[in-house]
Amino acid sequence: MTDIKSPAIPTTEQTAPQVKFADFGLAPEILRALTDQGYVHPTPIQEQAIPVVLQGRDVMGAAQTGTGKTAGFSLPIIQLLLAHASNSASPARHPVRALILTPTRELADQVAENVKAYSRHTPLRSTVVFGGMDMAPQTAILRNGVEIVIATPGRLLDHVQQKTVNLSQVQILVMDEADRMLDMGFLPDLQRIINLLPKKRQNLMFSATFSQEIKKLAASFLTNPQTIEVARSNATADNVTQILYKVSTEEKRDAVSFIIRERGLKQVIVFSNTKIGASRLAVHLVKQGVKASAIHGDKSQQERMAALEAFKQGEVEVLVATDVAARGLDIAELPCVINFDLPYNAEDYVHRIGRTGRAGAKGDAISLHTDQDERLLIDIEKMIKQKIVRLNLAGFVAASVHQPEHRAPRERGEQSDRGGRDRSDRGERSERPARSYQPPKEKVDPWFLKPYEPSSGASSTSNNTTASMASPSNASTPAKPQKRAALLGGFPKA
Repeated sequence: MTDIKSPAIPTTEQTAPQVKFADFGLAPEILRALTDQGYVHPTPIQEQAIPVVLQGRDVMGAAQTGTGKTAGFSLPIIQLLLAHASNSASPARHPVRALILTPTRELADQVAENVKAYSRHTPLRSTVVFGGMDMAPQTAILRNGVEIVIATPGRLLDHVQQKTVNLSQVQILVMDEADRMLDMGFLPDLQRIINLLPKKRQNLMFSATFSQEIKKLAASFLTNPQTIEVARSNATADNVTQILYKVSTEEKRDAVSFIIRERGLKQVIVFSNTKIGASRLAVHLVKQGVKASAIHGDKSQQERMAALEAFKQGEVEVLVATDVAARGLDIAELPCVINFDLPYNAEDYVHRIGRTGRAGAKGDAISLHTDQDERLLIDIEKMIKQKIVRLNLAGFVAASVHQPEHRAPRERGEQSDRGGRDRSDRGERSERPARSYQPPKEKVDPWFLKPYEPSSGASSTSNNTTASMASPSNASTPAKPQKRAALLGGFPKA
């Protein structure tokens, strides 16, 4: 395994980039597309990766987030596939020759936009497939033929099962953010996809971080890869200022809205560890008069893309997101990101703050932490090998200080109104002692309270009946026969 390493990006005055994209021997169509977007000089990862990929070698590329890894593999892929480009309308002339796998839908969509922009002046076709969307439009595009497919593993296997995509002619495989794919449990899907590809192919793996698990995966399918590192592994960008504020758990939401107001932020991504936390924070910010929206796994793909587009257009000022948005979001000139929660995985911290300070611009990464986050903070600082600057949030007073949620037990005689405010606050404290509860009295008819007194008529009648039953023979008149009930068998014989 051959390693190419270079130090972190030095100051602009000392080393203005001298290499140009035109020096790589790229086709005029590709250079024209780069010129349309204003790209002239490659970033360090692009400068070192493009020539190696053009040689057909396997590559493991490690670079800080936001340094242009996507162009580092997509530009040489387009160049290599131009030899097979065709203007024919036949799907058979446009088989899948390059497969780019990404862990999230947002990253897949972002990579697809870049590939489409770089290949706009070529006959090459590209498409993106991911879950949460109707398969019918994706199926129609795949059946018409595409050379480059950008996909998430799950949806790609769905198309394989439906026989709408054929991977038997793939020449180049790219795993973008492979460590995230392992974290999300895609390893079995990755193995199934790799087994569907030709044995002879070029393999590229690009990521901001390389864990031991990633290195094991790379060893299983890469052939003599060349490792390219333009900065220390798991390092954060020098142009991102990292700040840490310590607050209590109850103050975190108010602290976010305070930071946004104090700094006058009009475009900021706030990261939360949970879906429900992201939704609640977005609702809280909206109540504070901030234009905010949330994206997370429980949102449909249409809702997530609509929120992301509104954020890019400036219609939404704050995008509250889970780590589903930590990879691949390329927002131009994003000035700040806020960690509402410190990530459970220290490597996600690098990807989160990598959303700002992209392409050499400066940015701020603000994190909130509580006493319960000390272990997470230690892991993050150990990984990035630097101490995050601790500051006090000057001028911040949480609303919860003025409106406590838990009140002490009220003194005897203290009463509350319907709004929950004590009457004692208005000078209406009652001096009367508290009374014990007494049930309301019920009206009782006095007749029911008298002792039982049998009537004389009832007594004589009872005596006559008893006497007649005792001596029936003494009666002067024959007694009237009484009715008797009998069973179905009739009366017993005398």
